[in-house]
Amino acid sequence: MQDVADAAGVSVGTVSNVLNHPAKVSPATAERVREAISRLGFVRNDAARSLVSGSTNSVGMVLADIENSLFIDMAHGAQDAARAVGQNLLLANTACDMALQDDYLDLFDESRVTGVLLAPMEDSTAGIARIRSHGRQVVLLNYSPKPGTCCSVLVNNEHVGYLAARHLIDTGRTRLAYVVAHDHYQPVRDRRRGVRAAVEEAGPGVTLEEIDSVGLTTPHGHVVGQDLARRAPGDLPDGLVVVTDELANAIIHELHTVAGIRVPDEVAVVGCENNRAAGGAAVPLTAVDMPGRMMGREAIRLLMDEVASGKQHRHATVVLEPELIVRASAPR
Repeated sequence: MQDVADAAGVSVGTVSNVLNHPAKVSPATAERVREAISRLGFVRNDAARSLVSGSTNSVGMVLADIENSLFIDMAHGAQDAARAVGQNLLLANTACDMALQDDYLDLFDESRVTGVLLAPMEDSTAGIARIRSHGRQVVLLNYSPKPGTCCSVLVNNEHVGYLAARHLIDTGRTRLAYVVAHDHYQPVRDRRRGVRAAVEEAGPGVTLEEIDSVGLTTPHGHVVGQDLARRAPGDLPDGLVVVTDELANAIIHELHTVAGIRVPDEVAVVGCENNRAAGGAAVPLTAVDMPGRMMGREAIRLLMDEVASGKQHRHATVVLEPELIVRASAPR
């Protein structure tokens, strides 16, 4: 910075203002400083700056599964909101690995980010407590924290399951099956409660079978679809609620495309995410939409509110409601 100041004929303080508070410097002086920066190849040392200020102009975001478009939408929403308040977004994908999640939390903590947005699949209380004890704020997405732990942005996942099952019931389906795996994941467990509530509400004329898909990805869906296709017609559910869209599309492929079991005429299918592949499948998927972009934006708002309010801060929870998107796999 001293070299830049000497080249531009200004003080180091003026160079600092151009970099951090440009409104304090006249346009002509600022242009002279920027020209010197360009000519000398100066790059600000944010690591050194963070040692002085205690933070950077960056927010760390740790996602459970970046292959799932819900988490991508969260990141897009967070990025838009972060840029609007002068923050950069740094992204990390854990692939649902809790050890890797802890590594990324520690990395962002050591990097002195402004704060961390965390979208996990399992309880992360210990990791949150660890980095909060160092003064790093955390906002949780799509996972309800223990009381007093941190701010959070949630989708009403119980209502996701309820909407999916209720839609099938309302369209005349009476033999429902819920395809699910990893019930220890809080969002998955909440969706199960919603499905069960809708079936119980419908009364004795509607039955529910629960099918363990073992996993949540396409290969697991192919196995479930093949198993269903081998059933006798009378044993086949006439409506499926599937915990992820990836599973749902694979099941539709096996039933409709491979086995010739017509979707939705013989089996209607509803997914629980409305991911980016939902509308482009062989039979476009009816699905419950998760407002990922809004979740990301709200998480940044909560984080910056906490940073600004300091010791006066009180943790808040924002709950967003899902919406059913009707397509060909389960029409009205």
